[in-house]
Amino acid sequence: MIVLKSEREIKSMHEAGKILAACHREIANLIRPGVSSWDIEVFVDEFLRKHDAKPEQKGYKGYEYATCASINDEICHGFPRKTPLKDGDIVTIDMVVNYNGALADSAWSYAVGEVTRQTEKLLAVTKESLYRGIEQAKAGNRIGDIGYAIQSYVESEGFSVVRDFIGHGIGASIHEKPDVPHYGLPNRGTRLKEGMVFTIEPMVNVGVYQSKRDNNGWTARTADGKYSAQYEHTIAITKEGTIILTDQ
Repeated sequence: MIVLKSEREIKSMHEAGKILAACHREIANLIRPGVSSWDIEVFVDEFLRKHDAKPEQKGYKGYEYATCASINDEICHGFPRKTPLKDGDIVTIDMVVNYNGALADSAWSYAVGEVTRQTEKLLAVTKESLYRGIEQAKAGNRIGDIGYAIQSYVESEGFSVVRDFIGHGIGASIHEKPDVPHYGLPNRGTRLKEGMVFTIEPMVNVGVYQSKRDNNGWTARTADGKYSAQYEHTIAITKEGTIILTDQ
């Protein structure tokens, strides 16, 4: 069942999103060769607490960290670690913020030092695909319109869209309905209505779209070992239009 959110609930989630966006802005200033994803984990945990917010991922289904930190061929759910990042890496930092019970979810991929032209293109295409998906997230459209906009653009640029992990509704808990695939056909799936709040979070691979899971039970990585990037916003469909709740 899809739970439609009230104006008050959306406003509260927007406040959580502002904290999350501010945290990502600070992370962008931190990332450079020699810094570890564990350093970022510690920073995020402290930043949220200073802003009277909580890392909602910590403890979720046994997950131990405030962030997911996915490096290079890791698609998502990478564990923060103390190994220093190096020139040419990319790292995706994903987090869910709880502010007075309201949740917001956002992930961003960051280049570490100088990266290759292919990696620059991967990051640019993935980010652009997110906003193309958001353009289709409006009352009267369908979920398939979002996925089609993302997939058709990404594949036209020579990359692939991950199928195993998708966007999702968010509200009282991290994962609610509707499911939001980043692939599909236009005019298919659930019709979008005012009050819906969900994430759009395309994960885009340089090579094949298939993934494999690490032995830790969480971390997914590309089946062929090539790079993967992700950008994610939480959006709300309102009578005034679509609002990006986690906008930077």
